[in-house]
Amino acid sequence: QVQLVESGGGLVQAGGSLRLACAASGRTFSRCAMGWFRQAPGKEREFVAAISRVGRSTLYEDSVQGRFTISRDSAKNTVYLLLNNLKPGDTAVYYCAAKTVYNDDYVTRSGYDYWGQGTQVTVSS
Repeated sequence: QVQLVESGGGLVQAGGSLRLACAASGRTFSRCAMGWFRQAPGKEREFVAAISRVGRSTLYEDSVQGRFTISRDSAKNTVYLLLNNLKPGDTAVYYCAAKTVYNDDYVTRSGYDYWGQGTQVTVSS
């Protein structure tokens, strides 16, 4: 079992930056690939970024490639999402997710087992 708690959301102007953090409890964090998703009002939840359990492999949704960076700190059981050059279209609730995997370099857009409660990101124009 993995519990996930997101933080770092807020209100920012277009072009600004935020860093989201997701703190994981439990000893299985090192066995998990991690992902970030987002859900805007009236829309389905969508994949944003993922990172392998040892951090060597990453995957991004096309619209955030080059603007967002996912990373993890195993010593702190935390995964981060740095959001740069934010746009109003990035406004959403951002969720952290974890998936138990058996390959160090495996990353995926789907099939996550554990989810956090989300943190709101609002980008004003």
